[in-house]
Amino acid sequence: MPSVPDPSTAPCPCGRTDRRDKPIAYAMCCGRYLDDFEHTPAPDAESLMRSRYTAFVRERAEYLLGTWHASTRPASLDFEPDVRWLGLDVRGRSMSDADHAEVEFVARQRGASGTASRLHERSRFVRESDAEGLSRWYYVDGDLQARA
Repeated sequence: MPSVPDPSTAPCPCGRTDRRDKPIAYAMCCGRYLDDFEHTPAPDAESLMRSRYTAFVRERAEYLLGTWHASTRPASLDFEPDVRWLGLDVRGRSMSDADHAEVEFVARQRGASGTASRLHERSRFVRESDAEGLSRWYYVDGDLQARA
């Protein structure tokens, strides 16, 4: 029987690489935030955005809803069946102050029909303290960007 690779050592779906341009393992990248959400918040807006992409890949609705700002959070989240996420490209990031940031990215996917598509968005994030006083970044909303 072929061995099943350990998902924690597989490259993180977000595509982050180390200084030598080698993929970082899920457990050392977004896995820290998805698998220990209560104690390990993403340290910055880009890390939160990357971890949210990974949560979409792994269909982790609880993480997505937990990192969505209460002012814009939907009541529930459903995933489209048979979507295959193909990659993430971070195009830019900016801070307007210590607690407000934007991240521009392109996420590529292929639907059940086999047609590939891309989501190009400039997302807004805010940092606030949670109920336990832990400083967390939250996704607020985003503007879809026109295809160049």
